[in-house]
Amino acid sequence: MVKKKTAGRHKSSSGAAGQKDAPRCGLCGKQGKLTKTECCNQWICDDEDQYVLFSYARNSCYRNHSNYTLCAYHYNEGHEGDWRECRKCRDAFETEKYVWHGTNEYNFVKLQNPPKFEPTRCSKCNAVIRLSEDAYSMQSGKYYCAQCMGLKFD
Repeated sequence: MVKKKTAGRHKSSSGAAGQKDAPRCGLCGKQGKLTKTECCNQWICDDEDQYVLFSYARNSCYRNHSNYTLCAYHYNEGHEGDWRECRKCRDAFETEKYVWHGTNEYNFVKLQNPPKFEPTRCSKCNAVIRLSEDAYSMQSGKYYCAQCMGLKFD
């Protein structure tokens, strides 16, 4: 994905916890240090600073939405219209990844009626590989699960 734009990032809110009218993160429900997303103008935890570089942790609501949704991808690429109807977004990903990025828990609005796809399988052992969540490698257009790539490339 393209590096996100940060120049126009919304200001944070630090609404007092427990106030009924104080904004909440639309993903985890927490109150406190919040900001609004640039892509869809939703309240979200302003917690990107908690992410440890190269940890691949999924502990930041802001980072998760920014890196793992079609909503943010669509915005960062400068596409027009609604991301759920964008052909450029659809063509940018393998169907399995497109569906995951449009339906995962990091979305405020999820893709309705996502396209069907056959699961990706390891070319050696036939195990299912979840392309957006599992470790795998590709060689000559074939996918290998983490276990088999260790055997193949050792």
